[in-house]
Amino acid sequence: MDEKLYAIRSRVDIVPIDFDRVDENLKWNDFFPEWIDEEERVHKPKCPNMPMPTLKNYKDLDVVVAKVPCGVGSMEEKGIRDVFRLQINLVVANLVVEAKRLENFESDHGNMHVVFVGSCGPMVEMFRCDDLLMHQSDYWIYKPDLKRLKHKTLMPVGSCQISPSYAEKGKEMWRSYLPQSLEHNNSNVQGPKLAYVTVLHSSEEYVCGAIALAQSILLSGKSIFEPIDLVLLADDSIGPESTRGLRAAGWKIIRIQRIRSPFANEKAYNCWNYSKLRIWQLTMYDKIIFIDSDFLVLKSIDSFFAYPQLSAAPNEDVLFNSGLTVVEPSQCMFEYMMNKTSKIKPYNGGDQGFVNEVFTWWHRLPSKLNYMKSFKKIGDNKHQIQEGVYTIHYLGLKPWMCYRDYDCNWDLQDHYVYASDSANEVWWKIYDNMPKHLQSYCAMTRKSNKNFVWNRKLAKNASLPDEHWRIEVKDARKMTYLD
Repeated sequence: MDEKLYAIRSRVDIVPIDFDRVDENLKWNDFFPEWIDEEERVHKPKCPNMPMPTLKNYKDLDVVVAKVPCGVGSMEEKGIRDVFRLQINLVVANLVVEAKRLENFESDHGNMHVVFVGSCGPMVEMFRCDDLLMHQSDYWIYKPDLKRLKHKTLMPVGSCQISPSYAEKGKEMWRSYLPQSLEHNNSNVQGPKLAYVTVLHSSEEYVCGAIALAQSILLSGKSIFEPIDLVLLADDSIGPESTRGLRAAGWKIIRIQRIRSPFANEKAYNCWNYSKLRIWQLTMYDKIIFIDSDFLVLKSIDSFFAYPQLSAAPNEDVLFNSGLTVVEPSQCMFEYMMNKTSKIKPYNGGDQGFVNEVFTWWHRLPSKLNYMKSFKKIGDNKHQIQEGVYTIHYLGLKPWMCYRDYDCNWDLQDHYVYASDSANEVWWKIYDNMPKHLQSYCAMTRKSNKNFVWNRKLAKNASLPDEHWRIEVKDARKMTYLD
C-alpha cells in the first residue's frame, strides 16, 4: 500500500476487497474477438470469465481506493489493452454501483468517491473526466455519475457479446434514457437531448451523400425520442449554395475549424479527418449517434441512443468501425483527446485509428447497424446485401459519383469487393424520393464523368467477367454537370 494511504489508515475503517485475478493466459483479443455469432445460429457467444468480488459483501462503502496496474511501454501505451487493468476498473465500477444500490440512484452522484493510484490512471472509457474532482501526480479522485456508471456495468466485459440496451436486471437503465414525458405521460417534463451528427470538411464531394443521409433518416420511421436533431458540422469549404441544400434536407449547420491529422500524409484522403473529434464538443446534447455521410439509414436506429459511449460495430481484429458510433459529448474529453493527438500514432493515420486507441474498451453493436458494403466471400459473384440491415455503409466509389445504372466499383478490379448493384439500387430509391431541388445537388461533375468513362473503357479492354461494362448507360445526369 502507498505511504500516503497508510497515513489515513487510523482515521477510517479499511476493508480489503477480495477477488481472484483474471486468468493471466487470457489476452485482449479473447475479450474483443473480430467475429462472433451475432445471429446465435449455432451458439450464443460467451465472454471469458472476468472474476468479480462478492459484491453483496461490500454495500456500505463510501470511498473505493484502487491501485492501477500500468504495464510497460511509453506513458501513452501504459495499460492500453491490458486485461488486468480492465479487471481493476470493472471491479471498482461494480463496487461503486453495488455500494449505492439502496439509494436507488435518486442522485446521479450520491456520496461515493473513487481514488485511483498509479501513473496511468483509470480507464477514461469507464471513469469520465467530467466526474474528476482532482488529479495530482499519481492520484486521481472521482465522484462518479452513478447512473452512467451503472449503465457501463450492465454491458458485457468486452465485444465478445452483442451489447444489450439493458441487462436482464437493468431495465431501469432503458427507461432512464427514454423521454420522461413518454414514461410518465407528462408532456411538461423534458427528456434527453439527442442528435444524429455528421461532418463535412475539406471539399463539397460529400454534400450529396449528406443530403441523402438526412432524407433516409427522416424516412426511416417516427421516433420515440422526438425531437431528435440532425446536426452537420461543416468547415469553410462548404459554400453558401451547398449550405442551403443541406439545410433544406433537414440539417442544422454548425461551423467548425477543421483539425489536421498529424500522422496522415499531406495529400492523403484522411489528412483532415481529425475534424470528426469535434463531435465531442456538442455538449448541448446528452448523446449523439455519429454517422459518416456515405451511409443510408434504412430503418429506425433511434433505440440505439440507449447505449453508452462508446458503442460501435466491429471492423477487424480488436477494432471498431468509427463510421457509426454512439457518443456522449464532453468538452473535457475533447480536450483530453486533443492532448493525445500528437502522442498516439493510429494504425491508419486517421480518426478511426486514433479513437480506437482512446476507446480500447468499447461496446459491440450488431454488424447490421453498420453494414459495410464489402463482399469478400469467395464465390459470391452477385454481391447482394443482407436482409434486415439497419444501414448501408457505402465503401468504395460512392453512388452519386457514378451513373445510376450500376455500381461503378465493378469497373475497377481493386474495388470489386465494394461492388453491389442491390446496394446501388437502394441508394437511388432514396434519391428518387428527394424533392427535385435536392436532387440537383447530386448532379455529376465533369471530372467524375471522365473517370467513369475511362474506368469503363479499362474494364471493357480487360473483359472483366461481370460484364457490367456492356450495360448501356441511360442516367439522365450525364447530360448536365454540377460544374
